[in-house]
Amino acid sequence: MEPAYLNTMFLLVQRYIYRILIYLFMKLRTEGLGKQYSEDTWGIRDISLEFTEGIHGLLGPNGAGKSTLMNILTTVMKPTTGTAYWENKDIIESPGAIRSILGYLPQDFGVYPDLTLEEFLEYMAALRGLNSETANARIDEMITLTNLADVRNRKLKTFSGGMRQRVGIAQALLNDPDLLIADEPTVGLDPEERVRLRSALSNTADGRVIILSTHIVPDVEATANKIAILDNGQLLTHTTVGELINRVDDQVFECLVPREKLSTLQEQYQVCSTVQRSDGVKVRLIAPTPPTDDATKVSPTLEDAYLEAIDQQDGI
Repeated sequence: MEPAYLNTMFLLVQRYIYRILIYLFMKLRTEGLGKQYSEDTWGIRDISLEFTEGIHGLLGPNGAGKSTLMNILTTVMKPTTGTAYWENKDIIESPGAIRSILGYLPQDFGVYPDLTLEEFLEYMAALRGLNSETANARIDEMITLTNLADVRNRKLKTFSGGMRQRVGIAQALLNDPDLLIADEPTVGLDPEERVRLRSALSNTADGRVIILSTHIVPDVEATANKIAILDNGQLLTHTTVGELINRVDDQVFECLVPREKLSTLQEQYQVCSTVQRSDGVKVRLIAPTPPTDDATKVSPTLEDAYLEAIDQQDGI
């Protein structure tokens, strides 16, 4: 055989083995996690999850328990019950097992406003113990990844909210972490900045575990491989985006109704959206059969499936 062919085959086999090792060992797992704040108040309860390589969306309404779970996984907070493992190492008993490989973008990410982007990233690299050569290379790479090369010498106080969030992604990735956790990273951003931030997250997914905690469904639909839904501190489901959408297949309808009949539909069905029109209200809803004679069946979206999952939990 030709040496070039053998070399190509060797590289393919090497890459295949690497992907198998990532799948087998790069894993964050929780068992029965619970956090009790008072006698009658639990932030989360009995959360058992497994996160492997790729982007996992953590969805839920405000107050669902997402931030509590994130605080436990980043070892900021200890659980009341249960534990969590990174590569089979207990991170509750030994938090150092995860801190060395963790990149974290908290919901309220603060910066030093009088530092330039480059100065700030140099400071964060020093805090993480990166040597000068490694730091310089990683800073250049992260500035390019987050599309901030044109502003590397501008002071952070001049940055927009979306630009600051991208700075947050850059600092979280400086140490090339195996695990990246982003808590509500797109809150308050305009649509264009949200797209840029989602793109930056997607571009970093290969070879690491990413957990994107949010209540904004389109952010998860655009980036995630799998989705976990929390509500009232409980885990409702953890599955692929496609599987969740399939659960409401053939059950999503749109119809035009008089305004005075809207409240009746809202009492009977899970209404996903409404649009006011001059001739009535266009309603999108979930129902086992057509809700009106002129209802049209439409393709389901992740938002439809998410709202139905929350509605079923609330109805229990």
